[in-house]
Amino acid sequence: MCLFNGAHLMDETTKILILVAGTNEPSNAHVLAESMAEGLCESQQVTVKLVRLRDLKMAHFGLECYGPDCPIDDLEKVRSELLSADGVVIATPIWNFSVPAHLKNLIDRMGAFSLDPDSHSLGLLQGKPFYLIYTGGTPFTAWPLMKRTTSHVSVSLQYFGASILGMHFEPRCTLGSGTFGLVVDKRPRSLAAVRRKGLAFLRSVQEFQRTGKLPLKYRLIRTFVRFAQVIKKKLGL
Repeated sequence: MCLFNGAHLMDETTKILILVAGTNEPSNAHVLAESMAEGLCESQQVTVKLVRLRDLKMAHFGLECYGPDCPIDDLEKVRSELLSADGVVIATPIWNFSVPAHLKNLIDRMGAFSLDPDSHSLGLLQGKPFYLIYTGGTPFTAWPLMKRTTSHVSVSLQYFGASILGMHFEPRCTLGSGTFGLVVDKRPRSLAAVRRKGLAFLRSVQEFQRTGKLPLKYRLIRTFVRFAQVIKKKLGL
């Protein structure tokens, strides 16, 4: 079954959640996310759920979010979808060298269910595969800088126990110098590339479902993060 914009197609076996952090309407990140979903849906054994963070109401993170006084809001919807998903895609613009505040807030609040409740230092996502899509107004040559300034996204998710299986950066998402707007809908090569990456991501997720193993590179990264978390917990940090 591929559930995409409400359409039911075939029998479900793999669940993919797509979180869109685009703040504008129309949104370049949203268009790329839809292309990723189209690539995912080339398989007849997938369910795709797309959620736009701008449509959700979530209180700002505070220490009460780690206890019983945490506000009950739309985080519960995201939590349920995220924990039941076999793989997760996040599509976000890069504003002023970082991601929109509502995505950072979601990551902060994920700590309440993605870390162990005793020490909040051990990730619980058990290697769940993630894929990150970024859009930015800069040329591709600036991606190394953008990758550093947004690294907190991937590092946080890895700390929660997730595995980052890929990233796509779409450069020059502007109508002109200093003029922002939708441009990726007129880039067939970019849309086709993201569709291919969506299908490749799905295959990796399904392999993880079947075997419980990630590709060696990501197993090593996860082992290193897990080792650092255990040391941190033993030191009481």
